[in-house]
Amino acid sequence: MNSLMVLFLILALLLVLVSGWEGLRNLFGLLINFVLIFLMITLLSWGANTFILLCVVSVLILAVAIYMSSDDNMVTNISFKASLIVVFSLMILAILVQYLGNLQGFAIEDTEELEELSLAIGLNFSNVAIVVMVISMLGAVAEAAMALVASLSEVVEQDAQMTLSQFKEQRFIISQQILGTAVNTLFFGLLGSSLSLILWFVRLHYSFAEIINSKLLLADMAAMLLGMIGILFAIFLSGYFVEKEFEKMHGGV
Repeated sequence: MNSLMVLFLILALLLVLVSGWEGLRNLFGLLINFVLIFLMITLLSWGANTFILLCVVSVLILAVAIYMSSDDNMVTNISFKASLIVVFSLMILAILVQYLGNLQGFAIEDTEELEELSLAIGLNFSNVAIVVMVISMLGAVAEAAMALVASLSEVVEQDAQMTLSQFKEQRFIISQQILGTAVNTLFFGLLGSSLSLILWFVRLHYSFAEIINSKLLLADMAAMLLGMIGILFAIFLSGYFVEKEFEKMHGGV
């Protein structure tokens, strides 16, 4: 039994202990999304249209991640709608970022590993970079939308006499809390994944200009910033949809 299997079993056990048997449903959703990612990589290597494939897989991943996390139809429907709008909007932004930043391909730091390999593999690395940026933000967007909608729904259920102004106040407070933790999660995720690269830069005495212009670091930073923008947009949009639902239920009171 290798270390990955041990970690997987610990994850499954903790999911059951924390969430009961519903945790296994979330684990099953995670496995489905893993299969979807693997299938997408395979189809990309076979020459499938990148953008059509990315759109289809993004919708499926969001649907699995959101609808297998809750049984509340209002929460899941609003979260899914908001997440779709955010992801497809940021997909356009990712294409623009890739066009301006030219982040595709490999950097000079990869030279040693690529010396004996051929890069003539028939892939458009620019499209691959866009796929990486979009896929990287899916989880963060879905999580932020679900967290806000579920929290606001719970607040409304607990206080049946809540007015619209009170609802807006609660929406603002909860949005601040979710935004702070979600953004920090992305930042420390980037820091952890790039720590060895940063140490490489320091030990080789890279200048500040060389560090901030490194293709490897810029690609990770672009994905992180897109994720942060996605979180912010998802929180705003999902809160807006819940507010409209609240007005409809309470007649705009």
